Amino acid sequence: MADPARSLNRARETWQKHGRSEKWIQQRMTRQETRNKLTDYWAEHDIKQGEEFAILTNIIHQEWADVSVKDHKNLKGLQDQNLRDHMSEAELIFTVLAELSTRQMAENIDATGLTENKKAAKVGGGIAKKARKDFEEKTGTKVVTKESYLIDATKKLKG
Repeated sequence: MADPARSLNRARETWQKHGRSEKWIQQRMTRQETRNKLTDYWAEHDIKQGEEFAILTNIIHQEWADVSVKDHKNLKGLQDQNLRDHMSEAELIFTVLAELSTRQMAENIDATGLTENKKAAKVGGGIAKKARKDFEEKTGTKVVTKESYLIDATKKLKG
C-alpha cells in the first residue's frame, strides 16, 4: 500500500506469466483507469458501492454485449475469476467504450442517483453496441466469444 507502483508491476508480471501480450496488458490497465473514473463518478453521485455498482455495470454490459455479466462469465467457463481478466482485446476495447460513454452521458446530464444513472448506462452501453455491431459486420468477427485465458491446471506459468 505504501508503493502502488509495486502493485501495478506485480499485476503486469502476473499477466505476462499468464501469456498476455504487452498490448493486452496496456489495454487492461487503461480499461481499469476508465472504470475507476466511472466508479468515482458514481460514488460522488449517490450510487452505493456493491449492489448499485453491480446493477449499473450489468446494464452497461447487457447493452453493449447483448449478454449479462453472469452469462458472459458462463460463456467463458469462469466461476470466481474476474471477467475482464479473461476478455479478448476487442472485448476490452468495447467495454472501455461503453464505460467511457456512460460516464460522459452521466456527466452531461449530471446524473445523480440510481434512476438517472441507469439511463446514462443504457445510452453509454448503446453507443458501444452500435460500434460493436458495425465492427462485427465489417470484419466478420464476433466480439463476445467463449475464448478466455483460463489456465489449464496441468500447465505451469511461464517464468
